[in-house]
Amino acid sequence: MKILPLALSASLILGALVLPAWAAEPAKAAAKAPEPDTVVLSDTLHYDDVSKTSTFTGNVVLTRGAMTLRADQLVTHEDAQGNQSGTATAGKGGLVNIRQENPEKFETLIGTGNRADYDGKTGDVTLIGQATVTRMICGQAFDNVRGARIVYHQKAGTYEAFGGKDSAAAGGRVRSLAQPQSRIDQAIAKCRAKHK
Repeated sequence: MKILPLALSASLILGALVLPAWAAEPAKAAAKAPEPDTVVLSDTLHYDDVSKTSTFTGNVVLTRGAMTLRADQLVTHEDAQGNQSGTATAGKGGLVNIRQENPEKFETLIGTGNRADYDGKTGDVTLIGQATVTRMICGQAFDNVRGARIVYHQKAGTYEAFGGKDSAAAGGRVRSLAQPQSRIDQAIAKCRAKHK
């Protein structure tokens, strides 16, 4: 299925929230490549075995392969049916930051929001409050979507952006910028030639 560059950007960065503890489809991931280790650094960790909840607080840095998530707090939970969910939040005035590197394409995807949620039952990943997703090629911004809320529906392969009072775009609106694929391809080729 061909996905527009902006949809691809949103899907990759929002899909980066899907950690092993949050994995929606581990069998598919395992068939493609082995799961990378997940390392979480934080000031504190509280794990409740009864409720299957982990709470990481203070300068949380989660690294999984080429993805890094930064937040003030990360809470993960698994329900009785094995569905996993998680919420990353930022402190006052801060933003959750998710950065996904794709060195083969000289691409970096950056998602930000006041909060990032993953729902294992639906497969939805949501950035809430001052939400943005930006695709960088060789350090230059190409595609960008801004809103109050950005939702990626993994199972359908679609995303939605909503405006509102806490939008990252002016006037509470949604703002989307998508560069032509030919311009992106040229930037990748130029960067590849420069790094040979």
